[in-house]
Parts: sequence; C-alpha cells; structure tokens
Amino acid sequence: MSSANYELHGSTAVITLDNPPVNGLGFDLRCGIVAGIDQAAADPAVKAVVLIGSDRAFSGGADIREFGSPKSFAEPNLHSVINIIEACRKPVIAAIGGVCMGGGTELALGCHFRVAVANASIALPEVKLGLLPGAGGTQRMPRVIGVEAALNMIVSGNPVASEKLKGTALFDEFIDGDLLQGALAFSGKVVAEKRPLKRVRDIKIDYPNQEAFFQFSRNMVKGVAGPFPAPMKCIDAVQAALTKPFDQGMKVERTLFLQLMGTPESRALRHAFFGERTASKIPDVPADTPTRKIARVGVIGAGTMGGGITMNFLNAGIPVTMLEMKQEALDKGIATIRKNYENSMKKGKLTQEKLDQRMGMLKGTMSYDDFKDADLIIEAVFEEIGVKEAVFKKLDEVAKPGAILASNTSTLDVNKIANFTKRPQDVVGMHFFSPANVMKLLEVVRGAATAKDVMATVMQVAKKIRKTAVVSGVCDGFIGNRMIEHYGRVAGFLLEEGATPAQVDKAMEKWGMAMGPFRMGDLAGNDIGWAIRKRRYVEKPSIRYAKFADRLCEQGRYGQKTGKGWYLYQAGNRKAIPDPEVDQMLEDYRKELGITPRKISDAEIVARCIYALVNEGARILEDGIASRASDIDMIYLTGYGFPLHRGGPMLYADEVGLYNVARSMKEFAASSGDSFWEPAPLIVKRVAEGKSLT
Repeated sequence: MSSANYELHGSTAVITLDNPPVNGLGFDLRCGIVAGIDQAAADPAVKAVVLIGSDRAFSGGADIREFGSPKSFAEPNLHSVINIIEACRKPVIAAIGGVCMGGGTELALGCHFRVAVANASIALPEVKLGLLPGAGGTQRMPRVIGVEAALNMIVSGNPVASEKLKGTALFDEFIDGDLLQGALAFSGKVVAEKRPLKRVRDIKIDYPNQEAFFQFSRNMVKGVAGPFPAPMKCIDAVQAALTKPFDQGMKVERTLFLQLMGTPESRALRHAFFGERTASKIPDVPADTPTRKIARVGVIGAGTMGGGITMNFLNAGIPVTMLEMKQEALDKGIATIRKNYENSMKKGKLTQEKLDQRMGMLKGTMSYDDFKDADLIIEAVFEEIGVKEAVFKKLDEVAKPGAILASNTSTLDVNKIANFTKRPQDVVGMHFFSPANVMKLLEVVRGAATAKDVMATVMQVAKKIRKTAVVSGVCDGFIGNRMIEHYGRVAGFLLEEGATPAQVDKAMEKWGMAMGPFRMGDLAGNDIGWAIRKRRYVEKPSIRYAKFADRLCEQGRYGQKTGKGWYLYQAGNRKAIPDPEVDQMLEDYRKELGITPRKISDAEIVARCIYALVNEGARILEDGIASRASDIDMIYLTGYGFPLHRGGPMLYADEVGLYNVARSMKEFAASSGDSFWEPAPLIVKRVAEGKSLT
C-alpha cells in the first residue's frame, strides 16, 4: 500500500507524503514517491511536480519502525529515490514545512527546487546515532549552505530554523501563508519562466585554504567527540565534497557510513535511541488507555528532593502546592527554588518574566487540607516505612477521589505503602533521582494494585516534565538501586583484596562511568548505604559484605556532608582528595582478616563491578521486575552515569559476548566463594541458545 498520495492541481502533480507521525521514509513511502514521479513523467499534461508533507513534518527521515529490517534497505532505497528525482526531466519542487530531518533533508536536497515556510526545522542529526548522513547529505549540504555552516550542522546534528538559512541556495523561496498554495504558485513561475533544472550535485564548490580549515576543525572536534568516532568521520566526508568529484565523494560517504554502522559506539547510541522510545510503552497498557487530568500537583517535603520535584512541574507550567510541617523549612525550600531560578536567569537561561511566572504557580502550605484539589500528590519525606504510613493515611483522608498518590521512595515496598490507603489502585511509585530538577530518569514503580490508567497518566506526565520514565515492578531497591547495591558490594571486596578507593574509582571513571563507586558513596552519603546494610544483615544474612565500609561510617565519615568519607573534602569544594588515613585503616583491616593484599588490574576492577550489574540485571529480568533489557540500560544511562558509548550494562554484556561474561562470572564464583557470582539462569539459558540479553 502506497504511503504517498498523487493529485493533479492544474498542470502540477502534487505528491503528498503520508506516513504519520513524521513521514518516515519507509519502504511503502519510497515506492509511493517513485510511482508518483514516474506517473508525472509519463503524463504530457504535467509540467512540474511538488513533493510535500504535512504541517508537522516534510519528513523526519528513516522510518524507525523499519530500522535494521530488510525493508529499510529494500529497493527503491533512498539513494535510488533521490537519483530518480534528480533524473526527472520535469522540475521537482520540495515544499518544506515542520520538521525536515536526516533522510528527509537529503530527499529535499535531491529535488531541483526547494521552498519552505519560515518556521521549518532543518537537520542532519545522524551523528546522534553514531552515524553520518548516508544519502548524500555530506556532499550536497556544503554545496548549498557553504562548507562551514554545513560542517557545523552535520557534526552537531542540531536542528537549524529555516529562516536562518535564508539567502542560501538551500531555499529558492520562502512561503507566507498556505505552503501548498505557495508551492503551486512557485511551480507556475518555474514553468512559465522555463527555469533550468538545478541539480545540487552540479553546483561547483570551493573553499580557499581548505586543508588548514579542516585541520582546525579536527582539532576542535576531537576534544568534544570523546569516545565517539562519528564526528571526525563527518569531517572526512565533508572534506571529500571539496576534494573529489561528486560521485567519488558519494563513495567516500558510503564507505564511512558503513564503517560507522558497525561500531559499538553507534550500536550503543541506536540502542539508547530505541530504548528510550520503547521504555514509554507498557506491554499490558494499550496506547489508547484513557488518562486522568493532571492540572494541579501537591508535593510533600520542601527539602532538596521535594524542591527539585516541584521545579519539574513549575517548569512545565503545572501549579504546585508544596507542604512542610514547619514554617522555617517551608520558607527555606521556597527560597532555594527561587535561588535556583535566579541562577538560571544569571546564565541567560531564564527571563525575569518566566521566573515570576513559575514562582507565581507555587503555593506553600503547612496543611494537608490544601491538597483537596490536587490531581497528583507526590511525597518526598524521610525514607522510613513508619513515616510513609503516616503520610499516606493522611492523604487517604484529604485527597479527592481519583487523585493519584505517589511515593518518591527509592527502596521501600510500594505495595505496603498502597495498603496504608483504602485506594491502592491510585498509588504508584515515582522515584526521582537527585537533583530531581536535573536528572532525566524517573523510575515508575507499579504496585500490584496500581490501575492501568494511573500508569498511563504517570508516563504521560513524565513526558510533559521531560523525564525518561522506566517502569519497575516492586522489589527491594527496584531496578537501579537493587543492581547498584551489588556494584558497591563487589567494589568493597576489591578493597579487601588490595585495591584502594582511588584506584577503583579511577579505573571505573577511565572506563567511562561518570563517577566511581566510592566517590558516588561520598556524594550520596555513606550513612545511607550503611542503613541499608544494617537492614540486610537482619533480613538477608546470606548476602556477604566487606565490613570496612561500616568501620568508616562508625567514625562518622559519611562523605561530602561531613568533610570526610572515602576521601577528604575541603569546605566549599567537592574535589575528592585521597586520604592516607583511609589507606592505613585499610592496611590494618586486612591484617586483622589475615589477608595478604595483591595487585589488582584495572581490567579486573571493571569486569567485576560491571558484571555485577549484569548478573543482577538478568535476575531482575527473570523476576519480571523489568520488562526489557533495554529498560535496565535506560535506567543506567539516564540515572547512574553509565557511559553512553557503552549503551548500558546489558548491551555491554552482549558486546563482550555473553559466553565470555558467563565464563568470567564462574571464575569470580570459584575464587570468591560468593554464590552471587553463579551466572543468573537467564544468562545460562541465553548462552546455551546462542542468544543475547538485548
């Protein structure tokens, strides 16, 4: 079935791209475009062709629903479509409105003429998937907007407003009013004036002293590209547009595109791209599930977490009532929010008008009665089940029927919390990550009784406040913290065996983690982990822990907040300074245990810490706590500083090879005697079947 509609408007054939939501260039649409061009070419009455999309999008590029499938490469592929358009003997005019991205931009560049509305968004964003434009974008764009502008656009992948490209050869005319009518009028002029067909590939391109320019560009890009190869390859491809004939430049582009397609970095970025979109889909909650209206929000707690949560909603234009038990705490919380906005204003990220508007939507209160009109109430109080019980029993009394009651708990049982109310179907976990106004991740914890429309509503709200929402079932620590506990536990044993906190952290950070486990502990507060371990000693005595972290906490070394933890901290400075006192304490501790320290390689540190995440992640999948391996990866990419170029712990295990990971785990099990290291049954099963985790 064709995804393109063909209509005659006088002597102009109009081919309308029709593949919602963004006219992705799937197989059917590509066939439809070619069929339309062929029909117009064969009809003597047709003098010109207009290619147009919807108000929302000319085309967003490749159809992600076909990504990686045989259909995405089937003929006519995008190269063939563009060649057919270029070869057409009748003028083909791209009429661009809304989004024009990636392959959509390359399609427009293959047309003889281009008209646009002033607010269209033009982009070649392939670099964000670890790729480069693969259908002529690197060869044609420099010919129409100039080498520097094209290189900036391709290397950054960022969209550019069409009006900023006014005066370049990219656009022949800007349309005021209706795009189709304007395009038809332009088509009439082209025919009446017998304008020669303009092929972008034929435009001569020159740039004085281009070698020096490209060397400068490489030096600049190298510093920001980090571990990703695509930005540097983009420069190589654009340089080929200047130094080689068009067809040879196209061959260079194609070779580089295929090279990048096979890199682990591109696989990681594509995995994250699809993982983010998949995470928003809950298998048993249909996409058309009705949602509840969220017009007013209540937040309990004006501390760091409560204030951060509140800012998310104010930023999205949703009024918030924030509750505290003491006036002093309430005033301090409101003042902190104002100060955060003032800091944004000083950096030019916010206007005074916006600041006043957001603060005007915030109401402070010390009375639960002020929540009677709230559609969603989120508690951000102390992480103790008795405190949560008191809060939810009170909310059950005052909240209106149908209000969603959410807990920001990071570890506690959401089912228990729900049962403190007479409406467990309305209770859900919304676990924000600190600082809540900055961190992208929102772990949405689905209780046994949580209603489907509550889940659909919370996922919709997450999108509105610009969070990446991932659903978790109920278990101790949910997905992220359940896994990170074993990451930290394994790191503790590395210290017992001979590593130092600084060595472990440096190895993990060099590998790509935003922060090593011990710096992370100092930032979060070592007393938090201590409290969890003390609970574990009673509830799960079979889990082994290195006890040195407890000894540290017994001395009040809680981290940054006390100036001492695994490291030393100077007042007003977050820089972690290795502490010889901790090293000495470690030496004494090892002697007590009769351990002779050994030299531990960075490779072993990384393998043990990351494979701990993988093994527990596999168990989480088995238990049904996470629906998909990619959901686990999204949690680690957006909430735990996992390096984007590695794609998340589960994808990384697949990159290393699940067979190899399982063998390493067995070696760790044999050397440590820790039953945790027995590979999870899911890993054993996937290895036996020759399958991956993702």
